[in-house]
Amino acid sequence: MADITAAMVKELRERTGLGMMECKKALVESEGDIEKAIDDLRKSSGLKAAKKAGRTAADGVVLLKVAADNSYGVLLEVNSETDFVARDANFLAFANEVLEAALQTKQTDVAALMEGDLEAKRQGLVQKIGENIGVRRVSVVEGGVVDGYVHSNNRVATLVALDGGTPELAKDIAMHATAVNPRVVRGEDMPAEQVEKEKDIIRAQPDMAGKPSEIVEKMMVGRINKFLKENSLLDQPFVKNPDLTVAALAKNAGAEVKTFVRFEVGEGIEKEVVDFAAEVAAAAGLSK
Repeated sequence: MADITAAMVKELRERTGLGMMECKKALVESEGDIEKAIDDLRKSSGLKAAKKAGRTAADGVVLLKVAADNSYGVLLEVNSETDFVARDANFLAFANEVLEAALQTKQTDVAALMEGDLEAKRQGLVQKIGENIGVRRVSVVEGGVVDGYVHSNNRVATLVALDGGTPELAKDIAMHATAVNPRVVRGEDMPAEQVEKEKDIIRAQPDMAGKPSEIVEKMMVGRINKFLKENSLLDQPFVKNPDLTVAALAKNAGAEVKTFVRFEVGEGIEKEVVDFAAEVAAAAGLSK
């Protein structure tokens, strides 16, 4: 049996909004697998979704830069161990130097991008600051009209490519994607395995129990369509004008969204949590 820690219960509570003992029980049953526990809770309790799409525990920055002619742009994540270092002038100067190199070379292989001088500078910065620093990922978006948006704290950023339209429109749509976090451009782009996973969750929800299979499947269609609309960029109400979908916004400007890439600092990286309140451990009888 997996050792269920207070930190794991804290994360599951934050991501689901459910009670401590319910979260502890789900973690025990999932043998400590937080993502499985979330799926199980959605099935048993009708929980609509976790509050966070992925645990964002690593620190650092996300930066982007767009070519002068808006024909392409690069998106970069550089990680540090603490938020304090992520705000350090030397760290930011290094990150921007890597960003400029990526813009000039369009290199998306981190190892290749860092060969030579940049890797030497990274190692020197690690020695100077005393904290591990790493270039995690880089993406290039090109073709058509490209622009992007970086949230003011450098923790989330998006690049958008349009057919037609203007850089200002691309930046507005990138701002929307940064804020709302769509998964795909359009519903049909959703990976089949993600759709099937969502169907399994819907089938297992309490209000489906005892219903004939044809009724379940009919209800399934409506809920899957809702899931796809909520997670598709083009179907989402535009944040600056909710009366328009993003698709309508682009169409009104004579444009079409080709693609987008969104980075959030640390998404998918787990980092040990050490500051959980002692009362939770005491109440649940958990190890610290």
